[in-house]
Amino acid sequence: MRKGDLVLALIFLGLFVPFFIFPSLVDSYRAINHQLPYVMSFTKFFILATLGEILGLRIREGGYPLKGFGILPRAIVWGFLGISIKMAFVIFAEGAPAMLSTMGVKFPTANPADILNLDFFSQFSWLQLITAFSVGTMLNLFFAPVFMTVHKITDTHISTTGGTLRGFFSPMDVREIIAGINWRVQWDFVFKKTIPLFWIPAQTFNFLLPSEYRILVAAIYSIILGVILAIAAHKGKE
Repeated sequence: MRKGDLVLALIFLGLFVPFFIFPSLVDSYRAINHQLPYVMSFTKFFILATLGEILGLRIREGGYPLKGFGILPRAIVWGFLGISIKMAFVIFAEGAPAMLSTMGVKFPTANPADILNLDFFSQFSWLQLITAFSVGTMLNLFFAPVFMTVHKITDTHISTTGGTLRGFFSPMDVREIIAGINWRVQWDFVFKKTIPLFWIPAQTFNFLLPSEYRILVAAIYSIILGVILAIAAHKGKE
């Protein structure tokens, strides 16, 4: 194991192990998450998604060539993407169940979205599973492709400007970046394979969890996204 691998492993342990050692931290997390949902979303993605990108770098390069990688610019982008994900969760968690209601699906409460707040794992419910699947599907069909493309654009901008903060805040030539994207890989792998085979099932499971954990789980999923991006980058070079 390389020194960088050990450091990364210790960071992950330092982020998650205290919650198992000190149960009161879970209550504090819930309280802060309820009071400051968008600040917490920014923070979770700022930290966890950036660690995911570093892990992806390790897989792609076989090491940690962080010079020019732009850790801080990437973290800033992920923080704001985290806010957008929180917004999307609110929109689709309410909108997808309402859509099912207009299609004739009967819900036990006036607000169809209330079904997602039940404890699925203590009492199995097909209706809750179908609702969570509809949220995960709509979220990934309508939001995820735009989200992934925006991330690709910012990622390219960070790379081409040397990974510096000054370069990050320089004008972004979106038109040229879009023209240079390998759309074959973006469509054949990122969209066509990862969305139906991973993201829709993963987000279906996520929306079966208590609402206060969904953004945290989504941020943990972003670590997996770092691995996916590493694979996509490798495919783009083939």
